[in-house]
Amino acid sequence: MANVLVARRPLQRRILTILAIGQVLGALGTGASFSIGSLMAAHISGTPALGGLSATFATLGTAIIAFPLARYANRWGRRLALSTGLAIAAVGSALVVTADIAQSFPLFIVGIALVGAGNATNLQTRFAATDLAEPATRARDLSMVVWATTIGVVIGPNLISVGDAVGVRIGLPTLAGAFVIAATFYALGVVFFAIALRPDPLLEARAQRIRDGVEVVSTNRSMRAAFRILGTTPLAAAAVTALALSHGVMVGIMSMTPVHLSMMNVVLPLIGLTVSLHTAGMYALSPLFGWLADRWGRIAVIVFGHLVLIAALVINALAPGEMTAVVVSMVLLGVGWSASTVAASALLTESVTPEDRATVQGLSDTLMSLTGAAAGAAAGLTLAAIGYGPLNSVTIALTIAAVSTVVVARTRARRAATA
Repeated sequence: MANVLVARRPLQRRILTILAIGQVLGALGTGASFSIGSLMAAHISGTPALGGLSATFATLGTAIIAFPLARYANRWGRRLALSTGLAIAAVGSALVVTADIAQSFPLFIVGIALVGAGNATNLQTRFAATDLAEPATRARDLSMVVWATTIGVVIGPNLISVGDAVGVRIGLPTLAGAFVIAATFYALGVVFFAIALRPDPLLEARAQRIRDGVEVVSTNRSMRAAFRILGTTPLAAAAVTALALSHGVMVGIMSMTPVHLSMMNVVLPLIGLTVSLHTAGMYALSPLFGWLADRWGRIAVIVFGHLVLIAALVINALAPGEMTAVVVSMVLLGVGWSASTVAASALLTESVTPEDRATVQGLSDTLMSLTGAAAGAAAGLTLAAIGYGPLNSVTIALTIAAVSTVVVARTRARRAATA
């Protein structure tokens, strides 16, 4: 068995490199498109009030596409699923460009929802990193692919001006060029995954189990079956809860912070810097949290992540009018999300059987995205009703609920193991 593990490591390292490169391409497309989507929506609709629908429908698109994409992976492998997801996003980008030319807001909504498939693909890519991973390094392997997202989300928004210049040169309306750039990166990702992701990590892991004499049950799980699995697996349910609620907390506060800062008359460059620091907190430290999750355990890092989220919310609740406090809070918000997401993703993967992983992971990504969309909408209403400080105070309750669910599930699992 030791020789088998040694033989697997070079293959896993190569798979991780391929997934990381593909993640960068997908994140470049997402960074270039999501950052300009609200401006495009306002431009086409003719009213700034509809600008927020871009992020809403892109997130809903992610939620809707995530589960079918996971079922497709379960049947045909990660290579075809990841290529298909990025192909859908490329088509969506092309539809957005067409919508800008035709000045059709309904077509824009359809296009931006399909662009959400790019984010669904990026989410699935992190799970693909665990297909051939050994338990001792599973969180670290996953975290390296998450870290690769940093490159795309930092560089992507900076390509907007380049895309606009390209679009104007070929006769497109203003802003459309950014989606040409996005479609290009998505298309490159399609080709790259289709050619380079061989052997397919999910199918190779399945083949290795067969060679090891492990019975492999053919499954094509429905969403109802995936929910049943969560209902009978407390640790998996806790992981999904941690992923969904920590994502909802992060999205709700992150989406309203620029609005709050603008109401404080903070200049745009400082608002942009705050968002950039938050994004760095989300991705840059993910390898550290992967290492800690493998060393300390998944539950400990999830709890740590939620404690960091609570610290961020407390700072905002106590000093909502202090720019320095808000910046520190946003960095901590990203760091807490990172720790929780890396550790909970690893916990979810190892809490269900290998044949059920892909579909349960897809359900998790769907619930995570839906929670983010709902949190963004609810945070806007809450901000308007009671203000930024109280919004953070209310959100603390969600964070406590999430970490409590994880602790209770661990206690139940330990009792069941000793019974």
